[in-house]
Amino acid sequence: NRALALDPNLPEALNNLGVILSGKNQAASAIVLYRRAVALRPDYADVHYNLAIAHHSRGEVDEAIAACRQAVLLRPHWPQALNNLGNWLSETGRPDDAIVAFDQGLNADPDYPEAHSNRANVLRRLGRLDEAAASYRRAIDLRHDYAEAHNNLGDLLRQTGRLSEAAVCFRSASEFQPALAAPYGNLGNVLKEQGDLDGAIACYSRAADLDSQDAPADSNRIYTLYFHPRYDPPTILREHRLWNDRHARRFQSEIPRHDNAPFPRRRLKIGYVSPDFRDHCQAMFTLPLFSNHDRDRFEIHCYSDVAAPDAVTERLQSHVDAWRNIAGAPDAKVAQLIGADKIDILVDLTVHMANHRLLVFARKPAPVQISWLGYPGTTGLETMDYRLSDPFLDPPANDSFYAERTLRLADTFWCYDPMISGLEPNDLPAVKNGFVTFGCLNNFCKVNDGVLRLWARVMRSTPGSRLLLLAPRGDARRRVTATLQDESVDASRIVFVDRQPRRRYLQTYHCIDIGLDTFPYNGHTTSLDSFWMGVPVVTRSGITAVSRGGLSQLSNLKLAELACADEDSFVRVAAGLATSMDRLRTLRSTLRGRLIESPLMDGPRFARSVESAYRTTWARWSAPAPRKGVEVSLHAGARSRKFEVRARKFLDGVRLISDE
Repeated sequence: NRALALDPNLPEALNNLGVILSGKNQAASAIVLYRRAVALRPDYADVHYNLAIAHHSRGEVDEAIAACRQAVLLRPHWPQALNNLGNWLSETGRPDDAIVAFDQGLNADPDYPEAHSNRANVLRRLGRLDEAAASYRRAIDLRHDYAEAHNNLGDLLRQTGRLSEAAVCFRSASEFQPALAAPYGNLGNVLKEQGDLDGAIACYSRAADLDSQDAPADSNRIYTLYFHPRYDPPTILREHRLWNDRHARRFQSEIPRHDNAPFPRRRLKIGYVSPDFRDHCQAMFTLPLFSNHDRDRFEIHCYSDVAAPDAVTERLQSHVDAWRNIAGAPDAKVAQLIGADKIDILVDLTVHMANHRLLVFARKPAPVQISWLGYPGTTGLETMDYRLSDPFLDPPANDSFYAERTLRLADTFWCYDPMISGLEPNDLPAVKNGFVTFGCLNNFCKVNDGVLRLWARVMRSTPGSRLLLLAPRGDARRRVTATLQDESVDASRIVFVDRQPRRRYLQTYHCIDIGLDTFPYNGHTTSLDSFWMGVPVVTRSGITAVSRGGLSQLSNLKLAELACADEDSFVRVAAGLATSMDRLRTLRSTLRGRLIESPLMDGPRFARSVESAYRTTWARWSAPAPRKGVEVSLHAGARSRKFEVRARKFLDGVRLISDE
């Protein structure tokens, strides 16, 4: 300041003061100084770079990119600037441009570990996993104690099913940087996939302790509670409300006043928010809805957090009116975009699963907000008005389990499109094999010890039977084998399979006669795939909605007798079905047709049910609030019985008087 008092037009002093103010979280003031410096000296590369950093700290990513490009234009071989440019391009959904920036930086400095690691992050998002792994390993070679690179390599290995190697990476990252929360959260993901739910929850809790602002790690923890047989609905709800208190409530001051036109019958703007508008199982349910929406009555907007769009993205996009790419955009910016679009009803499709945008919903950019699809649970958000369910998932007694008000669709929570052709059910494997094969291809985190011991009872009741199970290699398979042997089921009766591409995964059902469901988290998408391939699933239902998925689907198939209320009936039904070859053959040949004819694949019917729910919520929001103790004065000519009936419908306790 003293230097600028002597010479107000000294660019170096303006730049240095800007750096100090940025360090004191006064980026807006710093930006003013940087712009003055640039005006005085347009070729001052350092100022353009510092201006970029200040803009980025305020969430102004496009402005940051523009300033950083100018810095690189003035100093083409600047590794740090090119590294940041690559990161910011990736944030805004431009991964190919980001790779170009990283490569330019690495040409200038091949031994820059951060650039190798950041480049790997983008390669991974593009699905170029082998290249990404090589870049992470190069970063670690350059800096052995680079905790972030160990962590990110571990997450890639986890993604490709190499769980034991991934765990080693996460533990190394924690050793090199004990205060870093991310490795604990990611180790929790590994332990969860291996079926160690207690270990996973402990890791997620440790991550939250290290970083109380880490909402995703806290989401992983509370989502995992649904899989654990020890947690009941009141406990799960309490933990979700605490998540809201810790991470969402602070955004209440950002909730705008909604001035959407409150006309119940007008064309409504519906916004869907998801990170999974791509080749992902969610598309099997969004496609039947989007392709059957009544576009004359509903204007459909999608907010897509997808960094690398694919053919499925394009297919979904063809069924909507407006498509917004929000990849890398801050939550506040996304909320502003949704508000500017004047969305009437905003729909969350992820709940607390990976890459959710619940902190957008915490800002309530739309007057009505609804959660659907990710799984039938609760968000815990005060700002989430409704959740969609169905009569089988949620009997009325379940309403107290959720922070949201439950809206029950007419038939089903799911409407399914297998999104594959040319793959038919085969003949019953048991006929050729001479024994029955039970199977479960659910995510292994649903397979707890209680489930394994229940399945062992079924196998003991069905001599000679086999169990085909999807399970990660290593510790998970050893635990399965040990538990079943402890229950007198020999290891020779167990067949393990790995995760596979979708067509090969569906072909695995050609080896299964009867599906055995998991508990307390039933198979949902996996069970629908099983029915599509002609394989019936015996399920056990409980209290939570996730434990009633099998009951819901089987009820819609008119096969509710395969849904059991307790373990004894589960064993009886599964073992009984295994001895009924004629019934198994009939189910094998008719299940797909039964599924096609059911509400579970009736897209138009499902869309009308969802749209009816939307109309219900909008009518409630549009209706004037009841007011008591109010007098409405009418001219004599206006007063009529018809008016009184309509008025009393909306205004409870109003006394109508005339001027006579």
